Amino acid sequence: MLCKGWGPWRAAVVAMLLVLPAGFGGLFPGVAQARERADLAPAGTISIAQLPPQGRNMMGLIYQGGPFRHEKDGVVFGNRERILPARNRGYYREYTVRTPGDRSRGARRIICGGLSPAAPDVCYYSFDHYASFRKIVQ
Repeated sequence: MLCKGWGPWRAAVVAMLLVLPAGFGGLFPGVAQARERADLAPAGTISIAQLPPQGRNMMGLIYQGGPFRHEKDGVVFGNRERILPARNRGYYREYTVRTPGDRSRGARRIICGGLSPAAPDVCYYSFDHYASFRKIVQ
């Protein structure tokens, strides 16, 4: 019993509320994002192997030059947040990392920079729609 005087049904409801978010990351995206945070490598980097499967797939598509699912994939990323190193406009391009169960583009992105989109100099992963970035390393 969780609290004296609580009936068994209240304890069951509280238990369900504690368990449901962990099993339904699509319904509670903050839970899935918190899990991704724990998997990140230290010092602001993430290896390709640590990316979610959809991120690894997107990296392959980037190096192949596409085809990309979303119309906005491959468009210029303006770096308005100024978290990434400053570069001339057009240096960075953004790509969607699909979130299973999410019908929209979701919050996950890969941002790559370089003169040739299919051969980027550097790529970054954001799981929280540009609030933070991790440099993708081999």
